[in-house]
Amino acid sequence: MATITEPLSRVSELVCSRCHAPHSAFSPQTVAECCAAPLLARYTLERGSLSKEALAARPATMWRYREVLPLLDDANMVSLGEGFTPLLTLRNLGARYGLASLLLKDEGQNPTGSFKARGLSMAISKAKELGAEGCIIPTAGNAGVAMAAYCAKAGLPATVVMPRHTPKAFREECYWYGADVRLVDGLINDCAAHVRQLNADGRLLDVSTLKEPYRLEGKKTMGYEIAEQLQWQLPDVIVYPAGGGTGLIGIWKAFEEMKALGWLTADAKLPRMVAVQATNCCPLIETIAGNQPNCQHYNGKPTIANGLAVPRPLGEALMLQVLEQSSGTAMSISDDEMVEGMRELGRTEGLFVAPEGAAVWMATRKLLASGWLRAGEQVLLLNTGSGQKYLDNVEGRY
Repeated sequence: MATITEPLSRVSELVCSRCHAPHSAFSPQTVAECCAAPLLARYTLERGSLSKEALAARPATMWRYREVLPLLDDANMVSLGEGFTPLLTLRNLGARYGLASLLLKDEGQNPTGSFKARGLSMAISKAKELGAEGCIIPTAGNAGVAMAAYCAKAGLPATVVMPRHTPKAFREECYWYGADVRLVDGLINDCAAHVRQLNADGRLLDVSTLKEPYRLEGKKTMGYEIAEQLQWQLPDVIVYPAGGGTGLIGIWKAFEEMKALGWLTADAKLPRMVAVQATNCCPLIETIAGNQPNCQHYNGKPTIANGLAVPRPLGEALMLQVLEQSSGTAMSISDDEMVEGMRELGRTEGLFVAPEGAAVWMATRKLLASGWLRAGEQVLLLNTGSGQKYLDNVEGRY
């Protein structure tokens, strides 16, 4: 790693998300040595030490929040211009359903077509900084595409392991970026098992969800952007499609960091967070319902929302913590409902969203009908990717 005299990053340490034991932020890490739980980056964040007004002159990418990202040397930054995606007002749907303020953050406008660009830009930048020989990932689709692209930019070999039923667009894009693509029967947990076999010698950096500390740091920039784009006033509710859950966890982490910086007032009311899963694969819902102690033995089924086909998320405990702290909730949506949501967003707002994005809209409709959401609240939806990559899954269902 290059020697830096005064790094812009204010990262100070990594801590175990379960027992809070400290780990070094300046050497390669995977999960916590103590508990095998995800590691979380901590920063030196003194109130008033960093001005949010200074952001105005910075590039409109996620790297505008440079001090609260863990990269030590800008020479190692691997960027394709990710972040600062638009925050759209859905006036037509809002009027149809009586919602006073309905917003959608369109992450499909990121490089590689999804929110995964944020996390993989950060992870591959750190991989480069820490001298990784190459990277490997199990993926449901978008994360593999993003890793392949950022590894290509960084000059690092990339191995992508994805389910055989993954839509062709995801597979083909990985090939174009020069990745070694392996297809596996099953879901992402089966791909993860294959990754362990392929990488038994540990030669490649495994950038699986939350098995390294830095994808989370890229994803959290969605939280910073939401606050900045809304002039530092947060919405009442954020509805998020939670497969691995990194974005849900990261957005909440960003809000807590902004409080520490004074960018949000100490008594600022944070949004109620909603985690949306697929009916075919909803481990979080089953755990919340008391049908299982945790997701470790849950078996899911494929869904048209490939990113939600995550039966055993490593971040389950952290997701549950976010929902509890925010007085939030979780809900599952069927594939047929997702298609309905894609159709409605397309025909009413001119947006061709991923099935995951349609799922959050359908969950919003249900929560409004049940009274959990109130018509006067400001609701923000996260569309995590472009619908164009999912054409194999939804062909002819318009």
